[in-house]
Amino acid sequence: MKRIAVIAGDGIGVDVTREAMKVLRRVNDVLGRQLEFVEFDWGAEKYLREGVSLPEGALEMLRKEFNAIFMGAMGDPRVPNMRHAADILLGIRFGLDLFANVRPVRLLHEKLCPLKKVGLDQLNFTVFRENTEGAYVSVGGVFKKGTADEIAVQEEIHTRKGVQRIIEYAFEFARKQGLTKVCMSDKSNVMQYSGGLWQRVFQDVSSRYPQMKTWHLYVDALTLQMVRKPHEFQVIVTNNMFGDIVTDLGAALQGGLGMAASGNINPNVTSMFEPVHGSAPAYAGKNTANPMGAILTAAMMIDYLGFADAAKSVENAVIKCVNEDKMTRDIGGSLGTREVGDAVAAAL
Repeated sequence: MKRIAVIAGDGIGVDVTREAMKVLRRVNDVLGRQLEFVEFDWGAEKYLREGVSLPEGALEMLRKEFNAIFMGAMGDPRVPNMRHAADILLGIRFGLDLFANVRPVRLLHEKLCPLKKVGLDQLNFTVFRENTEGAYVSVGGVFKKGTADEIAVQEEIHTRKGVQRIIEYAFEFARKQGLTKVCMSDKSNVMQYSGGLWQRVFQDVSSRYPQMKTWHLYVDALTLQMVRKPHEFQVIVTNNMFGDIVTDLGAALQGGLGMAASGNINPNVTSMFEPVHGSAPAYAGKNTANPMGAILTAAMMIDYLGFADAAKSVENAVIKCVNEDKMTRDIGGSLGTREVGDAVAAAL
């Protein structure tokens, strides 16, 4: 039995999570109910009602009692500083040390790609984004705020341990998947200290995988080549900020944020899986959000939990619906959120 904590969150997170759970429950029937789901109401509503974002003891409970976390989306304009979202989402990422943000970029049908003449075999790579260091550690400050002399300092933190483990994780993924190419990206021509560390560690780890073709691209060159020659890539590994940026470009290439899945992973603790789009409060409850990213994220999660065949079945069901134009309007279909969830569940 695998226990999964479900946190739908805010806005369209609630809508797409409902459809992903519809598919997961159908999978669970086929698996003989080997998945147990426990839903939590953490989000803006609870925060506004009770002043509670991430409850006391939540991280320890998630660590000890659950095998995975399925997250919807966080963010609500009624909480102007998004305090609850930072507490919950970043609190779980940093608190459980989920150091690897894994973002598959795979084209399910040629009609979804904005690039000309890109086939299914030409857009299929995975980005490994370092998830707990870099520019997202909130180190810095403001001096003379609000004056003409205001100064803002935002610092990045990179540790050898943090850089090494994400690069090693990317290489091990490539090895286990039978892949042969790993690209590392940074901006070491101007960010010499952090980039230098990434360069040294990448060279060191690369030497242990002589069967791999390895190369380096500055991040601006990487974004160019992702558009010009996406078929060149199999595995990309980069830092937190650059990973955040290039994965959104990757999502656009595969059909938009509504098609993108992700996992926040530390193989030694409870990992968290979430679609990469935002909460889009203006569209909440209107039956317009694309749930396919959430459903593909659910497939990614159950694959991680050891149910590879079931995960492949979910993915195939999504592909079948895309082939038959059973999609939401953002990717050229005419169905609503609930109807797409029903179609994928039926395709299973």
